[in-house]
Amino acid sequence: MADIRRTAKAAWLGTLRRGEGSASTESGILENQRYTFATRFGDAPGTNPEELIAAAHAACYSMAFAATLGSKGYQPERIEIEAMCTVTSQEGDGWKIVKMQLLVRGQVPDIDEVTFEQIAEEADKGCPVSNLLRSGLTIELDVALA
Repeated sequence: MADIRRTAKAAWLGTLRRGEGSASTESGILENQRYTFATRFGDAPGTNPEELIAAAHAACYSMAFAATLGSKGYQPERIEIEAMCTVTSQEGDGWKIVKMQLLVRGQVPDIDEVTFEQIAEEADKGCPVSNLLRSGLTIELDVALA
């Protein structure tokens, strides 16, 4: 199977505290979605990188969980995942993402709580975004002045 590539673009205009950015995805689901210093480090309306990472994690994990349940013979009716990305300031190191918490709820006929929890753990080990966040990845930069 060939590699799958998905793209997103972002542009930032101005200084960190007074500027603003916009992000778009190749699918168009995000189109020029506004983000600022205040949307990231405060409560202003708009998005931020951490909530986008949390959304990606929740979406990926929900699919991994459905697939893992199916492989064990369970047919989920509904799976809900809430992902919370925690960012903190580290002395001398700036801001860091330090934790991702997944709140997993599901309606799955004929499953008990212990089995549900075991399959949830197994799904986490098979979730590409969970694995990325656990282990990191290679980042390649292609840099040029415009």
